[in-house]
Amino acid sequence: MTSDQPQTNDSTAQEAAICPWAVSDPLYRQYHDLEWGQPLHDDRALFELLILEGMQAGLSWLTVLRKRENFRRAFSGFDPNQVAGFDEEKVAALLGDPGIIRNRLKIRAAILNAQAFLKLQAEWGSFDAYLWSFVGGQPVINAPASLADVPARTELSDRLSKDLTRRGFKFVGSTICYAFLQAAGLVNDHLVSCPGHHG
Repeated sequence: MTSDQPQTNDSTAQEAAICPWAVSDPLYRQYHDLEWGQPLHDDRALFELLILEGMQAGLSWLTVLRKRENFRRAFSGFDPNQVAGFDEEKVAALLGDPGIIRNRLKIRAAILNAQAFLKLQAEWGSFDAYLWSFVGGQPVINAPASLADVPARTELSDRLSKDLTRRGFKFVGSTICYAFLQAAGLVNDHLVSCPGHHG
């Protein structure tokens, strides 16, 4: 390189290459770099993501991330066994908790989903086994060049949504399911320019 050529700052180049949505807020960046698209196999963590994706419906994911620790406190660490047993008194307490998203339908859905989650675990041995059966145990690696190439739903999310709904889950429409599949790493939708695309 000659002295009159512009020098490229490595960190600036990397910043420009990562998924554009991740650079708008430090919480997004942390979530993108450490979690989003990483294959997830822990049932409790999968339950947490499923519930949070449902809570996000109609809102921004950043809103959910900002309230995540409050959700963990309010929902007993997202232990499905505990959430499945929440009663009306607990629902009332949650509706009065300013640290979470206080939506009665979403809170009741979380309890129903915990109950359906436990039934699924009993049938399959784990929610992980059930979920990853939809992709044959291996992540779907897409190759989006830009955000415009990333779909909001696919045939895969349609199938998952239909099956979860049949099993009694709520707030599991195809768009929510696709976001869940992306978040849990069953689908890798990092842009091809992003380090996250290559793991």
